Amino acid sequence: MTTGVRRRMGVEERRQQLIGVALELFSRRSPDEVSIDEIASAAGISRPLVYHYFPGKLSLYEAALKRASEDLAGRFDEPHEGPLGARLLRVMRRFFDFVDEHGPGFAALMRGGPAVGSSATNALIDSVRQAAYEQILSHLGITEAPARLELVVRSWISLAESTALIWLDGRRIPRGELEIQLVHDFAALTAVSAAYDGEMTALVKRMVRDEPADGPFADLAARLIALAG
Repeated sequence: MTTGVRRRMGVEERRQQLIGVALELFSRRSPDEVSIDEIASAAGISRPLVYHYFPGKLSLYEAALKRASEDLAGRFDEPHEGPLGARLLRVMRRFFDFVDEHGPGFAALMRGGPAVGSSATNALIDSVRQAAYEQILSHLGITEAPARLELVVRSWISLAESTALIWLDGRRIPRGELEIQLVHDFAALTAVSAAYDGEMTALVKRMVRDEPADGPFADLAARLIALAG
């Protein structure tokens, strides 16, 4: 965090500094609990100067939220190499890295902070969800999702969000277990949908065709077989 020493900065440099400072503070506490005075002090400038670059806390929150949303959306980027189960697990690990690093800010983002009700805020949240959705489809080799697949993928993204929020409230389950569980959840949701639809059946067969015996999908199958036995 920037503190103490004042120096002259260009307009955009100062704006980016303030966004970074705000993000760090929002990562430690809910944005509702962070004041403009704290942001100004952490940036080493006066309160009026913060208002020179941002008309109010809401606009600074939205700018910080934009940077955070771009970071979060980027966590779903993954090379199209190797088995799908391993790819999804790497994505979930990066997703939980973000949640771990930005706990209060992530919770405020999903539950609504000082910008609750803001159309700009809602649009940013939706952009993260859409980026995640498009990334998953690309890994499945699909550009236009049939209705059941869209339901599965969007439901799984919502499940990942709610799982992360519940985990933040006490962290009672090891995050590594939740990361693999969410990969299992994706496979299970897809398999259940396949029981009702031929297109989904074909998709599941493609998903598991190249999965190794020690991969996440095989691990789920072994666990389910053990339960039935």
